[in-house]
Amino acid sequence: MTVKETLQSQGAAFSEKAHDAIDVARENVGKAVDTARETAGKAAETTSHAAQDFGHRAAAMIEASPLGVLVGGIAAGMLAGSLLPRTQSEARLLAPVGKRLTDTAHGAIDAAKETAQSEFASLGLSRNSAKDQVGKLLGGVVNALTAAGTAALTAKLSGGNAPASVSPAPAEQGNAAPTRPAASAGSPTTAPKTGGDTE
Repeated sequence: MTVKETLQSQGAAFSEKAHDAIDVARENVGKAVDTARETAGKAAETTSHAAQDFGHRAAAMIEASPLGVLVGGIAAGMLAGSLLPRTQSEARLLAPVGKRLTDTAHGAIDAAKETAQSEFASLGLSRNSAKDQVGKLLGGVVNALTAAGTAALTAKLSGGNAPASVSPAPAEQGNAAPTRPAASAGSPTTAPKTGGDTE
């Protein structure tokens, strides 16, 4: 074989291998394109179904509670509006309106404070008298709880033979009516004394 024939033979073999490689590459690219198309189609179909499902759920939610959706939409709009930067023209146009609203709100708050203070003063209520009233109320509650606890403990210790009601504690005797039942006409009102009662 001559050099020329050898080169031609090797060139033909190389050309055949190159064509085979190109054919394999074409097949692989074709398969990859088909797979990509199939995947994209499935993704589009899934997205379409998800969007339809979301639309159905949103419509059902709007039908179920339209007021809640309205409030949520307003809140979302306010949030979006607060996140967006204010433009110079907005600031220039809205500054007087904001100042008027602020001044009006401050005036309303001050008027409400003055009215409430004058009403409380006319009723004889002040911060100190309110504190005193709350203190008396809490003291009465503590005394009532103490008396109830003492009566329960006495009843438990005496095996259930304690009187049905207990007289009020000494601190509340001036403020509360006795809790003993009223006596029938002609009989004295005396309940058996227990160790926990103090009169």
